[in-house]
Amino acid sequence: MAAKPGLFEVLKKRGFIQDLSSEELFELASRPLGVYLGFDPTADSLHLGNLVGIIALSWFQRYGHTPYALIGGATGRIGDPSGKSLERPFLQEDLIEANTAGIKAFLEEILLRNGDKNGPKPVCLNNNDWLKDVFLIDFLRDIGKHFRVSGMLAKESVKLRMETEEGISFTEFCYQLLQGYDFYHLFSEKQIVLQAGGSDQWGNITAGIELIRRKKGASAYGFTFPLLTRSDGKKFGKSEKGAIWLSSAKLSHYEFYQYLYGVADADVVFLLKMLTFVPLETIEEIEKQMGSSAYIVGSAQKLLASEVTRFVRGEAGLESALKVTEKARPGEEAVLKAAELEQIFSQMPHLELTYNEVVGQKLVDLLQKTRLTSSKSEGIRLIKNEGAYLNNQKVLSEDYLLQDKDLIEGRFIVLSKGKKNKLIIRLKKPA
Repeated sequence: MAAKPGLFEVLKKRGFIQDLSSEELFELASRPLGVYLGFDPTADSLHLGNLVGIIALSWFQRYGHTPYALIGGATGRIGDPSGKSLERPFLQEDLIEANTAGIKAFLEEILLRNGDKNGPKPVCLNNNDWLKDVFLIDFLRDIGKHFRVSGMLAKESVKLRMETEEGISFTEFCYQLLQGYDFYHLFSEKQIVLQAGGSDQWGNITAGIELIRRKKGASAYGFTFPLLTRSDGKKFGKSEKGAIWLSSAKLSHYEFYQYLYGVADADVVFLLKMLTFVPLETIEEIEKQMGSSAYIVGSAQKLLASEVTRFVRGEAGLESALKVTEKARPGEEAVLKAAELEQIFSQMPHLELTYNEVVGQKLVDLLQKTRLTSSKSEGIRLIKNEGAYLNNQKVLSEDYLLQDKDLIEGRFIVLSKGKKNKLIIRLKKPA
């Protein structure tokens, strides 16, 4: 399959390119290339921040290039200092291996499902396959001699850590040698000429480019994309409950969808460009409409949530998220039934309590017990501001007591803090 022209032009227009090692890439990408991007196995699932890298590989795949996902089974034993103020705690080897296997399966599935069936197939690699056999003396002699300490100290990730009280360990300091060697190895063995990564990876990427130039006398290339940050400067991918995981085993389809649906207007256009394949012309039209009275509030967020959920979780995952969203929607018209709540129970934030822990309790106390609010006073303020819902209906009395009639078919209640933070409570069956 021949590569389609114009990939880097498309990425540039979408704001996808932060750093570019050479303008030659605009022309070079007109023929099929191998491109790789690394993923650290620090958890058993990737998170929303990793999604930009997956989208990058998918863009290359759609334009006729072979995407390589490199999982750091070896480098994960050290930890990349880039963007970190403290040294990562070391993980046990069996945990790294389990995380690596899970991430590999996820990446293969998502790239295959979203790629051109007639195009290049994605390839997943593990750098432990070659780094585990490297001897220290050989590595220092053959690889280390091509790195200059002055250049290593000048890397942004190193400089930032040198300014902290903890500093940087020799172990982390050498991380850039290992990532540079990965690029050299893949260039030599797989003819991969391009490495991609987040903007915090630029120093590591250029280390590999320089190593290939010194050892091979050849040209290799790299580019980075912006990290996912909100308009207020904070990172995307975190909620009150923690990371926004890509795996449905760690975060339900509904919660994943709702996080994206809840992004601010100031961020939604940026995310549509970075996390979806919606044509740029469509996104620009949405941006224009957002400043006019013709704009339907939330429609951009709905498009974002739908497109990203479909890409990450598949069509069935999106359908599940939409189904739960409809059933959980506050309002008098939303009739809740026990059978339906049973079906969506595991997809939403949920809890099991005894009858006596629910019936006869004040709503403000139950809100605090379930951690929807952090204190009784916060619960009272929530009720006064008309943001507390019981079974999708507003509760306006701060002294409201839960009664038998509030139980849905004697088994469930649904609490909501505002219209988006919801919790299903199922009564435990008597022992």
